[in-house]
Amino acid sequence: MDIKNRKGAKNKKEVPEEVRTLLNQGKIEAVNLVESLVIDQEELLKNVLINLKSEKYLDSCKNEINTMEKKTYPQFMSTIGKTLLKKSKENNDQKLFKNLSNHTSDIVRSWACYFIGFDNDLTLTEKFEAIKPFASDDHFSVREESWFVMREDILDNLEESITILSKWSEEKDPNLRRFASEATRPRGVWTKHINELKKSPELALSILDPLKSDEEKYVQDSVGNWLNDASKTKAEWVENLCKNWIKTSPTKETEKIVKRGLRTISKNK
Repeated sequence: MDIKNRKGAKNKKEVPEEVRTLLNQGKIEAVNLVESLVIDQEELLKNVLINLKSEKYLDSCKNEINTMEKKTYPQFMSTIGKTLLKKSKENNDQKLFKNLSNHTSDIVRSWACYFIGFDNDLTLTEKFEAIKPFASDDHFSVREESWFVMREDILDNLEESITILSKWSEEKDPNLRRFASEATRPRGVWTKHINELKKSPELALSILDPLKSDEEKYVQDSVGNWLNDASKTKAEWVENLCKNWIKTSPTKETEKIVKRGLRTISKNK
């Protein structure tokens, strides 16, 4: 099997044992969500901490994992990340975060995202700056985790977050532009809704406007989904915005975004 260039399995049962083993050892990245979900995060944690000579944190992590009500992928991620942050702070261990951030495994790098999300010693500006390398990571799961861990901060500091992310909308890196849109979606995915944006989506125009004709499909899809979220509570506003975008930015990219953004409205007509 060509491990490096493998195609991801369509379901958990089809993931080869060799791939499972390497994933649990932290020696390879997952190539799709199915592979991510077959990883035994407890086994991965043990292997990673031993290899990093940080096994002193293992018992604390195990104790916290044992208190989890549900053994779900997100719960493992947040519990491991939060516990490692706490223990590394107690031990003044500044190497652990760096080692996790640069690890081969995308899951391990994702744990490092939680160091930023749960670190109350960081200001909002410092958190956004610290999350940037993860938001621009080559791996999809790390990028998704990066905005997910910032969601609570965005909810609690919406105006300041929008001001910061408006600048991200004009970044050269499409992953950062996508973060600005995805992290502020009114409804989001598997996360709390931003009720203020459901009621007043115009508050985020400084993020959305620079992206209305973005050349990257990755960004286009996110902006379209953002508008579709908003259309479920502010349909007229979304329709008017889309009409304006088509008029002022008559490009195929804008057309794709608008079509995606209006899909719920179109379906209900």
